[in-house]
Amino acid sequence: MKTIKQIGLILFLIGLAIFTGTIFTGSFSLTESELNSFINEKGYKSEVIKKELSSAIVTNEDLNIFKFSSRVRNAYKNSNDHYDQLISKYDSEKNWAKKGEQYQFKIYGKPHTLSYELAKKAGKGLMKNNAGLLWLLTFGLGIIGALLFILPNFILLGNEGIKNNGIYLDSSTNKGWIAWLVLIYLVSFYLLLYFLPDYVVNWTYILDPISKSLNGGPASQWFVYGFLYCVIMLVMAVRMYIKYRHNKYQIIRTTSVLFFQIVFAFLIPEIMTSLNMPGYDFKNAFPLDYDFFFEWNLDSLTSSGSIGIFILVWGILLTLVIVPVMVYFFGKRWYCSWVCGCGGLAETLGDPYRQHSNKSMNAWKLERWLIHSVLVFSLVMTIVTLYCYFTGTQSFLGIKSQWIKDTYSFLIGAWFAGVIGTGFYPIFGNRVWCRFGCPLAAYMGLVQRFKSRFRITTNGGQCISCGNCSTYCEQGIDVRSYAQKGENIVRASCVGCGICSAVCPRGVLKLENGPEEGRINPTEVLLGNDVDLMKLVNEK
Repeated sequence: MKTIKQIGLILFLIGLAIFTGTIFTGSFSLTESELNSFINEKGYKSEVIKKELSSAIVTNEDLNIFKFSSRVRNAYKNSNDHYDQLISKYDSEKNWAKKGEQYQFKIYGKPHTLSYELAKKAGKGLMKNNAGLLWLLTFGLGIIGALLFILPNFILLGNEGIKNNGIYLDSSTNKGWIAWLVLIYLVSFYLLLYFLPDYVVNWTYILDPISKSLNGGPASQWFVYGFLYCVIMLVMAVRMYIKYRHNKYQIIRTTSVLFFQIVFAFLIPEIMTSLNMPGYDFKNAFPLDYDFFFEWNLDSLTSSGSIGIFILVWGILLTLVIVPVMVYFFGKRWYCSWVCGCGGLAETLGDPYRQHSNKSMNAWKLERWLIHSVLVFSLVMTIVTLYCYFTGTQSFLGIKSQWIKDTYSFLIGAWFAGVIGTGFYPIFGNRVWCRFGCPLAAYMGLVQRFKSRFRITTNGGQCISCGNCSTYCEQGIDVRSYAQKGENIVRASCVGCGICSAVCPRGVLKLENGPEEGRINPTEVLLGNDVDLMKLVNEK
């Protein structure tokens, strides 16, 4: 069995190395006619950008992606700098007509977006012409290797029960050097994806055939991300099925998050796009779907006919009605542990790191401040955006609509949710984003904390203080302290994953949806001796 696992690890690392190495392969250049076609397609009016790009990338020289990207970015900068100088000049001369005229020649958007779009058209060589072969050498080897590494656990975990033996002795799961290497790789991946997508354009060539079969167009960096998301969840779900195979709740829960991620978050939006509909993830509720009320999305939905109006109405109902009602009856677990893609990745890819969640009181205080601050930030941003959308103004109470949207997208949407939220799994635990940053989790947590039938009941008389429950709580809850006192766990942060109950050797913990009046509030000061406490628990 050990040999099979070693072969699997080698195959996985080879696939990962080839996938990473593709960044440095291929050549990029355009012909004059290809460049002109692109510029006409984009509607650029700047003569400067045409001249700059022509001299930079219309060449017989073999350019790697780094040279190509650098030249495109310089062309972008030189063109906009030229018109900025003219705007400044006409502004000082108070020549308002000429000043206004120059704005039409500027290129709007991010320079890496222009570089990516050009690179997508300019790529040549092995990567672009052999997508099937490269898929087998990257995704294929990676999947086969990972499964060979995981599957022997069917035999190694022969006895009933959940085994975490050696989890603090392995450098991959005890914050050792392997864990830090994984962190560096994940963080680098997200940085490239969000801020340097032109550098990973070769990855999109690998998935172009799959993308064209689903949505009719070539793969983007977001298609690569979505496909990777699904593949990783599928492979790591196999590990979940093996590890928790004697626990029906975990098996069903894992199957649920896989279904909602693959079908609702990936396949349905891609198919909708192929049918000229707005690609929409019907399970993604505001404010997690923070750009739902952005101008571009509202315009896209309202101009898409009946399907767009349906999506708009559904999104509002999902946030204001469905989410709180479901939380009342089932707690946050219905979404965070059964439906959400972020939660699905945390529960599959992040399961080996759940023991790293900080259980200290300071971490809990930081959690409450941060997650509710993000919720307030998202609500303020949405109010500003909607006010500016309906009034046609640029700002509300001095807050510029574009500034607050860009700030939230950069700090929360990219850095917190992506780079930190997933990249830091190996060191800070698998629910960094869900615990400290997700505004939807904060919203549902408020409902769960004050108005929900969900709770985890405890039997203090059976607790042997082994600490398994607290150790493996991904949300940083000191479950043992509640169990020892026989208190129901009613915490805003609890996502009802059920792992605390699964790893308890005495059956002390149980997930329940009961009458609201039957809950014991853990923040109340319970007076009296242990006899009084147990009497109160029994009465409830």
